[in-house]
Amino acid sequence: MLNVAIVGPGLVGGALAEQLIAHAQSPRFASLPIAIVGLINSKKMAVSPTPFASADLADWKARILGTSAAAADLAQFADSLASIKGPTAVVDCTSSDAIADLYPSWLSKGLHVVTPNKKAFSNDIALFRKIQELSSSPQGPSVYHEATVGAGLPVLSTLNDLVRTGDRIVKIEGIFSGTLSYLFNNFSVPGATQLFSECVSVAKASGYTEPDPRDDLNGMDVARKVTILGRVAGLDIGTDTLPVENIVPEALRGVATAEEFMSRLPEFDDHFKKLNAEALAAGSVLRYVGMVDAAGGQSSVKLARYPLDHPFASLKGSDNIIAFTTERFPNPLIIQGAGAGAAVTAFGIFADLIKVAERFGAASAKI
Repeated sequence: MLNVAIVGPGLVGGALAEQLIAHAQSPRFASLPIAIVGLINSKKMAVSPTPFASADLADWKARILGTSAAAADLAQFADSLASIKGPTAVVDCTSSDAIADLYPSWLSKGLHVVTPNKKAFSNDIALFRKIQELSSSPQGPSVYHEATVGAGLPVLSTLNDLVRTGDRIVKIEGIFSGTLSYLFNNFSVPGATQLFSECVSVAKASGYTEPDPRDDLNGMDVARKVTILGRVAGLDIGTDTLPVENIVPEALRGVATAEEFMSRLPEFDDHFKKLNAEALAAGSVLRYVGMVDAAGGQSSVKLARYPLDHPFASLKGSDNIIAFTTERFPNPLIIQGAGAGAAVTAFGIFADLIKVAERFGAASAKI
């Protein structure tokens, strides 16, 4: 049995719980037993030496983390998990810097870590290296974070396979933001008529953006993903040294609210219209891309032009696309698909949990 404890059971954590409930009721569970034994949010926590019942998990807010649950205490939570028999994985579904800083202490207690939280792998490189050191033994504990880049897409696992087999990474280039993918796939295509501010407004209303779209348009989410890819590829890069193009108009970066930003964004439609017209006149489109330049040392995050016959130009919807150029793959190895959303992110986490279960004896047979 692989014991699982979820930190921050919100949108993604809730989707993961649903997938694990369905797994527990499937024939797969007999050979791959994975079950939830711990939940903690900002106020309450619960840890059980045996798996929570599916009926309780289905209504976890009331039946597990209700008024009778213990007050949240991350240190006590980790200690309780460490005392449970069998391998235990802590799944951090938050985006918290403070919780990411706890990973070394969890690993030191023998707990595995699985997470979509980008902070531990894109903040201070000293934390990244400490996590690598503590998870380097074949005997464990382990760290898996596939869902930090591309949600459920096999991006980091592919990169790890390339590195471990001795391939030489030349370049990793991609559209890593579902939000920015959606915006430019609709704004910068031949024949499109929507203004940039209109595209942002539709994306916000459709739930593609953060509550404040500037948190997408400033490029920092993409920068974190590029940093993670670069570090996994062996580069010493960070968001503090990576050139990042912030496409939020400078005059709007300091406005107080998202509402004011949205109301004033049309003032800059001519700026984006000009950029787009110049690209289209050159037979190209605009795409917001991140690049790990392992060979040339010019990693970046920026708005760039791509010819109409380029794979990035034909992307649809809010999909991500990542191209690996290596010594063995001079014609890039390309991964494309949904790179955001609770269900696909939870899938990426679940797939990592299966890897932990199979590596550390919680599975009786591979499926």
